[in-house]
Amino acid sequence: MYGLVNIGFGNMIVADRVVAIVNPESAPIKRLKEQAKDDGKLIDATYGRKTRSIIITDSNHIILSAIQPETIALRFKQAFEEFGKLVKNEKKRE
Repeated sequence: MYGLVNIGFGNMIVADRVVAIVNPESAPIKRLKEQAKDDGKLIDATYGRKTRSIIITDSNHIILSAIQPETIALRFKQAFEEFGKLVKNEKKRE
């Protein structure tokens, strides 16, 4: 219900499909990234920059972003608030 969220450099993801946004520094997350690469489920949206966050989707795709996890989370919050306003306005019309 959130719609699309910008994850940097004009790349958008469907917010409803996101399970987690994590920091890429831990060993388990690095293994998860390598496994996704081997499985053909890794999407690199960093444009050659340092990976600052990893987004995990409900389809087990792993998306690399050069944007900090906190920034992406803030964008999710903003998308949720905008969606809430749309729903509220729609209810007023009824």
